[in-house]
Amino acid sequence: MIKDTKNNRYTREEKDRLTARLLPPENCSPSDLSSETGISISTLSTWKGKALRGNTLNRKTLSSREKFLMVLETYTMSEAEISRYCREKGIYTEDIKRWRLGCVDANGAETVDTKELKQALQDEKKKTKSLEKELTRKEKALAETATLLVLRKKLSAILGETEED
Repeated sequence: MIKDTKNNRYTREEKDRLTARLLPPENCSPSDLSSETGISISTLSTWKGKALRGNTLNRKTLSSREKFLMVLETYTMSEAEISRYCREKGIYTEDIKRWRLGCVDANGAETVDTKELKQALQDEKKKTKSLEKELTRKEKALAETATLLVLRKKLSAILGETEED
């Protein structure tokens, strides 16, 4: 089981995965999952209850607009207020922090990854252009060779020469 070493809590991914197992279509019982994972039945039951009541937002389906509005709402709040806000909404404070960084980075300088991707795209475009030129040249050479073969065959037919000559 993956635990968050700071708070001795389970990571969001682990909690989401286990909660999904408690819900349809799998419908695993909290006692079965508890014996499998070592998490207490009461904890698993609480997670399942919250998920069934819809107490938690599905962070994966939040639009970027909704995330941005939550960042705006919480921007001037203290850590305690943000924690309370997140508990009410059923989200994690780490989500708010990550979304805030995303908002700040959205208008910042390009990242190294973006520059590398742009360079790789330019390299691929050059390679494609080079290959297209080579293909065009080879198609022209093939057409010329085919034309010469046809003319040679016609000349042989006109002169009456056999292929053995």
